[in-house]
Amino acid sequence: MNNEQLTIRLGEKLTGWLLLIPALLVMILVFAYPIGRAFWLSLFVQNLGTQLQPQFTGLANYGRLLGDGRFFASLWNTTIFTTASVLLELFIGMAIALVLDKSFRGRGFVRTVALIPWALPTAVMGLTWAWIFNDQYGIANDILLRLGFIDTGIPWLGDPARAMLALIVADVWKTTPFIAIILLAGLQSIPTDLYEAHAIDGANPVQSFWQITLPLLAPQILIALLFRFAQAFGIFDLVQVMTGGGPAGATETVSIYIYATVRRYLDFGYGAALVVVTFLLLIAAVAIVSFWLSKARINVAGGR
Repeated sequence: MNNEQLTIRLGEKLTGWLLLIPALLVMILVFAYPIGRAFWLSLFVQNLGTQLQPQFTGLANYGRLLGDGRFFASLWNTTIFTTASVLLELFIGMAIALVLDKSFRGRGFVRTVALIPWALPTAVMGLTWAWIFNDQYGIANDILLRLGFIDTGIPWLGDPARAMLALIVADVWKTTPFIAIILLAGLQSIPTDLYEAHAIDGANPVQSFWQITLPLLAPQILIALLFRFAQAFGIFDLVQVMTGGGPAGATETVSIYIYATVRRYLDFGYGAALVVVTFLLLIAAVAIVSFWLSKARINVAGGR
């Protein structure tokens, strides 16, 4: 490589870094600074009743967190909610995407209507579902009573298991269109010639789905799952509106617990420690899910 080529390559690298600087600054301001600030606050303890200035205590808040049963209970609730919601949304979203990918009369209208739940504000939608599951006036009990499945109204939001189920149903209804539209975009990028050639070879629709659709749709599935996993893990507004974390903490997620720690108990240092630990757990979970999905994609592709 001569000097002229080396100069050109260095200039291209420099141009690339210059173009990346705005994006890097945004990343620092949006992600790095807030989590860094939260970690710094987590090293302090302040009792607003007796202290005017916070006291530096090092990692004391993290030691306190290890013995906090309420945090681990909220983490377990978050895990159940996230796992159930994301898996249901994936299966239902896949089914909806496969239907919307077909050519039929009024397809454009159906696609538009399918996006309405996702476009609605979460707080408004959560309030609506809270009324749907109301034990006295809710339409859910009314339908079950008319069909003869129950004799008296079910307290959906007053029972721990049923309250979690109600939250999952509401979240699935709200965010399934998001996954469906991402998968639909992936389906439309798959050439129809592949299916025609596969059918000529004697493959049926189920075999075409497993051997063509699923492997080629793997990148969109990965993106949809990662987005939804992060959103579901940090769910706040839906839970706050529908149950507030009740009954008896059965639906209290990590976000609800952090909110109560900071806004209700004014324990800013411990709340910051909760934020930092939750962030690290989320990053670790996303990395594990990404690795597992990538490995599954390779296995599926290799089995074609």
